[in-house]
Amino acid sequence: MLRSLSVHLDDFIPGWRTQSERIPYHVLILVLEGNVSYRIDGRDHVAEPGDLLLVPAGTRRAGSTHPSGPHRKFTATFNFDAEAGGAVPLLRENRFIRFKPRHFPYLEQRFERLFEEFRSSEAYGTFVCEAILLELLGLAARELDKPELTPIQARYAERMKRHLMEHYREQVEIRDLARLIGRSPNYAASVFRETIGLSPIRYVHQLRVAEAGRLLLHSDMTVARIAEYLGYYDTSYFFRMFKKHTSLSPTDYVARGGRRDGRPPLAD
Repeated sequence: MLRSLSVHLDDFIPGWRTQSERIPYHVLILVLEGNVSYRIDGRDHVAEPGDLLLVPAGTRRAGSTHPSGPHRKFTATFNFDAEAGGAVPLLRENRFIRFKPRHFPYLEQRFERLFEEFRSSEAYGTFVCEAILLELLGLAARELDKPELTPIQARYAERMKRHLMEHYREQVEIRDLARLIGRSPNYAASVFRETIGLSPIRYVHQLRVAEAGRLLLHSDMTVARIAEYLGYYDTSYFFRMFKKHTSLSPTDYVARGGRRDGRPPLAD
């Protein structure tokens, strides 16, 4: 099984640098903002926002702030035994990988949860961290094995996404998205999930919770009124969805000024 060693959020650290060394562990990196300079086994690479990188154990690696300025990224280091390596092709191949995953928003959410679990003192945190790492590696392997989306699929997904962003406060029906692109409900849901990384329903909840956070901090609306405004006519259900997406209750969110561990819990 995997063994999580560390999880970091590098948040625009001035002059960030890691020395050149042959690392005895694997590194999984998700770049959120800014560029990062790496030298991997004698070759230079520039990681950009939206990139997912896997640097395998035994690699000679060095890293530094890119000349364009500081960056923001999640980094997880881990080891694994032979049994786990056999189950995850990315680990078995033992090669450096850098690519832009289509499911970036979901991967960012999972990295954030991994970061929180690693820092917390909750029971079974180690098991949760290892499970999230396996999920991240599995999702990356799945994307690399699948062919790229066709241009028409990308257009369908963008059309549905734009529709949801304009109507997220309304009742969402998959059949409406299907009619929008002239395809079946199953096809519409599948293309959306494959492209965005979330189901249409979950994406709507994410949009609603992000707006709820803004209203909690910048309006005098009550929680019940915000819930109704966003299409949640059961306030207790709104509470559950808000905590599911932010790990905070609306009350705690306001008390912390919308921030957790020094950063906003919601990402656009």
